[in-house]
Amino acid sequence: MSSSTEDAGAVDRIAVGRIGKPHGLHGEITVLPDTDDLDRFAVGSSFVTDTGRTLVIASVKPYRDKGLLLHFEGVRSRIEAENLRGILLTVDADTRRDLEEDEFWPDDLTGLDAVAPDGSVLGVVDRIEFGPGQDRLVVKTPLGVEVEVPFVSAIVGDPANGQIVIDAPEGLF
Repeated sequence: MSSSTEDAGAVDRIAVGRIGKPHGLHGEITVLPDTDDLDRFAVGSSFVTDTGRTLVIASVKPYRDKGLLLHFEGVRSRIEAENLRGILLTVDADTRRDLEEDEFWPDDLTGLDAVAPDGSVLGVVDRIEFGPGQDRLVVKTPLGVEVEVPFVSAIVGDPANGQIVIDAPEGLF
C-alpha cells in the first residue's frame, strides 16, 4: 500500500518511501519503503521528493529486514546523504496498481471518522500500521489516545460517507 502526500489543487503524488540514515562514506542511504510494489525501486527509477528535488536510483540493495540501501545519482558523500534524511520519495498517483476487492489505499482511510455499529464516535483514523500478520488502523480517540485496531473484516467495515464502522471487541476502546 502507499501513502499520499497530495494537497488540494496540487499534482496527485503518493509517498513510496522515506529516506533514512546514510550508510558508509560515498552517499549510500537507507530507505524504508512505504509501498507493496518494490519494483518502484529499480535502478533508473526516479522520484520527486517532498522538497521538490528529483532523485534517480543509481544502485539498490536489500538492507536488513524490510529496508533498502540506495545510491542516488549525484549524491557522492555521506554529508550529501545526511542532508536527505527524513525526506519522502514520491511518484505520480497515476502509477498506482489497480486495487483488489476489499483493498484500500491508506490515504483513503486516514482522516475518516471511526464509529461503533451504534453510531457512537470512537475517534478518527490517524494512520495505518503495516504488520507481517495483519495491518492495523490507528484510531485517535477524542481524548487523544491512540488505539490500534486489527484491520480485519470481522472488526472493520468498508469506508462510506466519511466514516468507517468498527465493531471493536470489548475493552479495545
